[in-house]
Amino acid sequence: MGDIHEGGCACGAVRFQVRGPLGEAGACHCSQCRRQTGLYYATTNVADDNLDWHGLENATRYRSSPEAERGFCRICGSALFWKGIGSSHTSIMAGAFDQPSDLKISYHIFCADKADFYDINDGLPRFSQSNS
Repeated sequence: MGDIHEGGCACGAVRFQVRGPLGEAGACHCSQCRRQTGLYYATTNVADDNLDWHGLENATRYRSSPEAERGFCRICGSALFWKGIGSSHTSIMAGAFDQPSDLKISYHIFCADKADFYDINDGLPRFSQSNS
């Protein structure tokens, strides 16, 4: 059947399953991601055709900009995903995956907007805005 990766929120009310290998993870340092998580938002993009949700009725979607929405558990508040409007992919929070996830951060985006209380010095590619 291939690779299966599972995960969910802190309270377990929302769970997901991803079929197939996970891609690279990226770290977003924009002010919206920082305010939602307290640091930065690390995600991996998953094709919606390879993603199954369980308990999604316990999730809330927040339209954070005209281009995207964010999803989180309405019970425990765990951040779960970022999704571009009309996209066929969902950016799943790297920390929401059950361990071991085998994910590795490969790049940093929106570094021009990062908070002043930490440094990015891991040698990975950094972009002042998006990398696309």
